[in-house]
Amino acid sequence: MNAPQSRATDSFSAVLRHTRLAAIVRGPDADAALRTVLTLLDEGVSLVEVSLNTADALGVIRRAVAEAGPSAFVGAGTVLTEDDVARAREAGASWIVTPALTESLAASVRVGLPVLAGALTPTEAVAARRAGADAVKLFPASAGGPAYLKALRDPFPDLPFVPVGGVDLTGAEQYLAYGAVAVGVGSPLVGDAARGGDLAALRERARRFVALCAGDTPRGRA
Repeated sequence: MNAPQSRATDSFSAVLRHTRLAAIVRGPDADAALRTVLTLLDEGVSLVEVSLNTADALGVIRRAVAEAGPSAFVGAGTVLTEDDVARAREAGASWIVTPALTESLAASVRVGLPVLAGALTPTEAVAARRAGADAVKLFPASAGGPAYLKALRDPFPDLPFVPVGGVDLTGAEQYLAYGAVAVGVGSPLVGDAARGGDLAALRERARRFVALCAGDTPRGRA
């Protein structure tokens, strides 16, 4: 059992570090959320998180994996409990995101699901990593901004931080420049798509974020 779990974790970490972008989808319309997930995957956003507070979130994950294939990195977010982990895993989620250091972190590690664990303070960040988190979700990143990440990186240069919360194009560029392994982006990327909004506009935003995180966008173009 240990070998497959290690491969899953290694694959997630490799994709996270390579693409440097994770999308966060949440909304009141399950069908719109599904279309959003599939559109993001189609535009090269390899890691897409479906928050469990999305309408029929587990159904969205299940349908997205069925349509995109088992190799798609569709994750579950806002995962708080051991039961949340079990249900997300059963639905086909291939990675887990927590908003804080809850029982879901240990539960995810036990079943071999890669986990992006929420933390804000230095103590929480170190605890998340020691507990087995593959990366630390710096949340809410907007509380301190890029300068806070820079300050954290001085004493903890090897901690893999993924800022989440209020990250727009300009912020993404700054966080990555200060050493974030990736950024997690919700509404600045998804917009109103998960509520039935414009998918063409979503595609354009996705292309901009993918290009920036790949290093293809000139600095200052955000």
